[in-house]
Amino acid sequence: MRIGAFLLAAQFPGRDHTSVLESTLAAAVAAERAGFDDVWLAEHHFMSYGVCPSAVTMAGFVLGRTERIGVGTATSVLSTQHPVALAEQANLLDQLSGGRFRLGVGRGGPWVDLEVFGTGLERYERGFPESLEVLLAALRGGRMRADGATFGFREVEIVPGPRTRPHPPVVVAATSDSTLELAARLGLPMLLGMDRVPAEHAARIAAHDRAAEAAGHGRAGHVLASLAHVADTREQARKVVLDALPRWLGPGLAGYVPVDGRARAPKDPREYARFLCDAHAVDSPQGCVERLVEQARTSGAAELILMVEAAGEPAAVLENVTRLGAEVLPAVRAALD
Repeated sequence: MRIGAFLLAAQFPGRDHTSVLESTLAAAVAAERAGFDDVWLAEHHFMSYGVCPSAVTMAGFVLGRTERIGVGTATSVLSTQHPVALAEQANLLDQLSGGRFRLGVGRGGPWVDLEVFGTGLERYERGFPESLEVLLAALRGGRMRADGATFGFREVEIVPGPRTRPHPPVVVAATSDSTLELAARLGLPMLLGMDRVPAEHAARIAAHDRAAEAAGHGRAGHVLASLAHVADTREQARKVVLDALPRWLGPGLAGYVPVDGRARAPKDPREYARFLCDAHAVDSPQGCVERLVEQARTSGAAELILMVEAAGEPAAVLENVTRLGAEVLPAVRAALD
């Protein structure tokens, strides 16, 4: 059981971009010291929900500041960038890090990003399968060409090729049935979000595994995101999260602006914060262990990545990372390994 830290570069009220990004880097370095296996970095545009617009760039910086820990993107959005350019960057990080880089990709959403970057709604609504297949071909290195509806180019040599064969590890954020089926057909594991309970994730993993088997692939090692905040008691942990999280979620979630004016019903920040506390590991050390073990066993996920920034304040986040590493992770591993 691999356990990673999930960093959104969340901008809580009263903090500037420099403070957020510096504390995100500090949390990543602290995660290595605390014994996490990986650190995963989110990518967002034009919003305070997360102020890292390039997870790959941030991953490169974190790889340079660490020695052991795996570093992944959760996720790099394919609908707003060229898949070959992303593959070149991923292979470069794979080479220079000695194979510590992992590439998480997603379709993204129908947001204003599509307008700003000029890729358009068509790339989001119908272009993801082609984008993902071009990405995988480029990640393998060597010579390739494309003759698709969106990407068409003459044969070129992809340099550098990957250090990890056949390509750096890839996971796919799958919130829809169509993306689940695509990941299964390509033999890729899913990255599952924090907005569902373990039984729902179990059903999605089972559906993926059936489709993957039908396509001739073995069982994939799926990655499950979970919020984790530890304190001396459950009451203390919940108070910290319920006080801090809505202040970030309110303006953060409002940053998702549809590109085409479609109606959108945003989550209520207080209700969503309560759901996250109820569904995830917000508890005493022993309570966090029990919840994380239950999430892993019920869902069938092979890896957990823990969103550790719910307290908001940099010192509190670092304390949470340290305590999770010392008081929670060893017991979770012992129970699951």
